[in-house]
Amino acid sequence: MKSASSGQLPPSLWSATARPGAMTPPLSENKRVDVAIVGAGYTGLVTALRLAEAGISVCVLDAGEPGWGASGRNGGQVIPGLKYDPDQLLQRYGETRGERIIEACGGAADEVFALIREYSIACEASRKGWIQPAVSAVSMKALEHRARQWQQRGIAAEILDRDAVCQRLGTHNYLGGWVDPRAGSLHPLNYARGLAKSALGRGVTIHSQSRVTDLRRVGQQWQLTTAQGNTVSADRVVLATNGYTDNLWPGLRQTVLAANSFIIATRPLPPDLRKTILPGGEVCSDARRLLLYFKMDAQGRLLLGGRGPFAEPTRAGDWTHLERSMVMLFPQLAGVVVEYRWSGRIALNQSVLPQLHEPQPGLSILMGYNGRGIAMSTMLGKHLAARVAGTDSDFPFPVTPIRSIPFHSLQRLYVAAGITYYRMLDALN
Repeated sequence: MKSASSGQLPPSLWSATARPGAMTPPLSENKRVDVAIVGAGYTGLVTALRLAEAGISVCVLDAGEPGWGASGRNGGQVIPGLKYDPDQLLQRYGETRGERIIEACGGAADEVFALIREYSIACEASRKGWIQPAVSAVSMKALEHRARQWQQRGIAAEILDRDAVCQRLGTHNYLGGWVDPRAGSLHPLNYARGLAKSALGRGVTIHSQSRVTDLRRVGQQWQLTTAQGNTVSADRVVLATNGYTDNLWPGLRQTVLAANSFIIATRPLPPDLRKTILPGGEVCSDARRLLLYFKMDAQGRLLLGGRGPFAEPTRAGDWTHLERSMVMLFPQLAGVVVEYRWSGRIALNQSVLPQLHEPQPGLSILMGYNGRGIAMSTMLGKHLAARVAGTDSDFPFPVTPIRSIPFHSLQRLYVAAGITYYRMLDALN
């Protein structure tokens, strides 16, 4: 199994079924551009594309290739909004800023599907909604409150009782839930590769296998140096590395916990089984603290994901907890072959909110999607491009200083203790 640092795309359902990516050769010469971006995931690619639309020259550098990190390994669920409900955001940020965030994040899925249409990105996009089911009476009450808040804002959210959620999901394990019709599904690696192709078509240069090892200010410009010794000079720099952030900028890696999310996928299910699970085509992630998320892909495979050990997986047994969960949720799948197993890192931070940092003039850092990366990075990448271009300084979230998580070097213990604690709370509630 390829390591997380090898730069080669690891095996997964997505890498096995994706369309070929565009040619993005390593940087082999020195160059000068208006904006240099580190990271060819959704954030970097959307920001690059939107900047290029404005006539700004952009170079994107990645240690792997477009979609190598979480952008090519996630569960493919396009979910708008944040972990916080609208009322909580208003309480946290006040009416003016709070409404700005609610509007932007509530429309984040719209941005994804509009961009897919705009550039004709072939990524199995489907918009059938998101079901969030409850595992306890306490969580059901919270979900009803959440749904009503969005209903008051004009969203056609539905509240489901036990029978309705059972019918919509195909499992008896939940007490009820709610449906957000704004959400949907896609093939995440095809989306990333489609963004890369679109950016290249607008004149962006993208260089794979070009890890940036040094970033510094030289006079009035920024200079980025790759592991091969080539340099890119730019007026502005965007760091968009999220869960795969390293030590390129001091203290940045210590602002997030890079937790593993594990996913399994079955073989395409026979029609009689296929129609018993998510027959309406929605995606699902439940209301546990250690949530399970699942969907059917375009070929009728069930994908199911959740938290796993901090260490990189090395053997099929590392996904056993998900295989048990699959049969617990869907007993009709007992004996069904699991064809793919993979993992990717998500960036969890203390605020559970995306963070924009600008530690020096001309340097922007955007990260911390806490499991909502597809919709949030697409929407915020567009806003970041406008900010970098100087056409719109009204970024939805406030700029925040870089603050390390205390005792970050113990993050393996953080994650392990958190998993144990949240499992206990899930069992009690």
